[in-house]
Amino acid sequence: MKGRRLLITGAAGFTGRHAVAYFAAEGAEVTAVVRRCAAEASVFPAGVQQYICDLGDRKAVAGMIGEVMPDQVLHLAGKNSVPESWQDPLLYMETNVMATLYLLEALRFQPASRILVAGSRLKYRPDSAAGPPHPYSLSKTLEELVSLAWGTLFKQPVLMAEPSNLIGPGPSTGFCSLLAQHIVRSEAAAGRGEAPPAAFKISSRHVQRDFLDVRDAVRAYSYILDQGETGKIYRIDSGAQRELGEIAGKLLAHAAAPVEMDWGPQHAEEGQAAASPASAVPVQPSSASADREVLQEEPEDNAAVLGWKPGIGLDRSLADIIGYTRAGKEGRI
Repeated sequence: MKGRRLLITGAAGFTGRHAVAYFAAEGAEVTAVVRRCAAEASVFPAGVQQYICDLGDRKAVAGMIGEVMPDQVLHLAGKNSVPESWQDPLLYMETNVMATLYLLEALRFQPASRILVAGSRLKYRPDSAAGPPHPYSLSKTLEELVSLAWGTLFKQPVLMAEPSNLIGPGPSTGFCSLLAQHIVRSEAAAGRGEAPPAAFKISSRHVQRDFLDVRDAVRAYSYILDQGETGKIYRIDSGAQRELGEIAGKLLAHAAAPVEMDWGPQHAEEGQAAASPASAVPVQPSSASADREVLQEEPEDNAAVLGWKPGIGLDRSLADIIGYTRAGKEGRI
């Protein structure tokens, strides 16, 4: 990785900040692509170049690629809120599909540049009679299809990564971080002698998901960029399904004050969390039915075949989330 020119889109986001810090530490010449200038210089390590670019502007994207001429691209930018996708589905098509195409088209003139596109487990089978469960799922399915097709049509080195639910310290809007914020708000209210905030609601304590530390995911991206096979989809996960109730219980064990919780129904109905535009459950976009619609790859498609395996345990991830949230950090990871 040392000396490689690496361009990272979505660099100001949760995964993006970890990716920038990791690859810069590994010696890569990192260009962090942001939509607007980061508020604080401390968001990124010293030596990282910020490049302001609207990925929805085709000419701007082409100009950026021509100027930076990256050896590798890690495409993390995109929209990922299921409720928001119901409110503005066209925005999700523009952001997750068209922006990716603009990037791929610009890279067509840099044929040696490898690009890794971060997909989603919430894609669906295009031949499914049920259709997509929500506009976000549709956008990520189309993003994957056009990315792999563009690579085939134009002989571009396109790779896909499919991470599970990413957790860890940083500015995340996922389930674990939202609950950590609720815990810290509850602690602050108790310290002031005030009533606790309204109960934190989850879809069901029995819903199961795979949670992976974002720092492990970034390491997997490095393996895939360097060793991955063009046109393959690499699934990245911890290998363990956890109930939301278990995760919540582990986080609540860190609480220094009573925390109000709404655990939802004892048995979640299939698709309940994401099937309706009226859903307002404050959890990371996911549902049991959507998870089962994911195209199942053979074991050799997993990132583990490249020598990667997760190294950060769940308890450490949750402790780091609580620590980050209590510290009120806003910048560098």
